[in-house]
Parts: sequence; structure tokens; C-alpha cells
Amino acid sequence: MSLAERAEMPSDIEAIRAVTASLAAAAYDKNAAAMARHYAPGAAIADLAPPLVSRGFDVAKAQAWLDDWDGPVEIEMRDLMIEAEGDLGLCHGLQYVRARTRQGEEAAWWSRITMTFARAGRGWQITHEHNSVPFYMDGSYRAAIDLDP
Repeated sequence: MSLAERAEMPSDIEAIRAVTASLAAAAYDKNAAAMARHYAPGAAIADLAPPLVSRGFDVAKAQAWLDDWDGPVEIEMRDLMIEAEGDLGLCHGLQYVRARTRQGEEAAWWSRITMTFARAGRGWQITHEHNSVPFYMDGSYRAAIDLDP
């Protein structure tokens, strides 16, 4: 690759940031298939919903979740720290999700998110994603979705 071609390529960090932006846009559009293209086959996903860990992005399950909301699902990433070296990348930060239930109620919560990436033939793909919400340690085991950063 020539120096001129290399200069036109986005940096690895910019490319990973573009993946996170594309995921948010796909959620807003309620398009699970568009989300799925960013995941490596067999990616380990530790999401908010059970099970503890699943393998591979389940398009049908994600689409059912997106379709359960009335209108778009808005996702904002905040305080993202992105690192990349060679063919490996890491991204972690906070994620704010906002949507409206079918009953017309507003729902919103912050969660923590960590994603690992591997450079593949199609660019950067998510190989591991961990999304979590803290819970209150007062014996209630309630999810602490009322926290603000």
C-alpha cells in the first residue's frame, strides 16, 4: 500500500468509533440485520438479558427486542476509550439507551459497555461484548437503572 493510500485510510480508532456509531444508527432504525454485520461469527455476547453469555449475534432475538419498542431506540455512547494495536481493538465506556414502550411510557437507562474487536476481511468486527447494569447491594437486587454518570 502506498503512503498516499495509507493517508486516506481512517485510523483504527476512528474506524472502531464508526462501528459504534453504525450500531447506534441501526438501533435507531430498528434494523438488527445491520447491527449483526458488525459481529464476528461466534462472538461472545454478555448482554443485559439472560443468558450469562451467548455465542453469535442472534438477529431474530435482537429484532424482536427492537420491535417491542414504540418508535426508535436511541443509543448514545459516552466516555468511550478506544485502543487498537495490530489486529486487536478494545472499546469501553457508558451507553445511554432511551425508547418509548408500547404503552407510551418513556424508558431510559445507563449501562456499562466493553467491546473487543478483531480486524477481519470486512474491517473491524466485535468478538466480545459485555453490557451490564450495576445493582443495589441493599438486599433488594434491584438493577440500578436510575444512575447518571
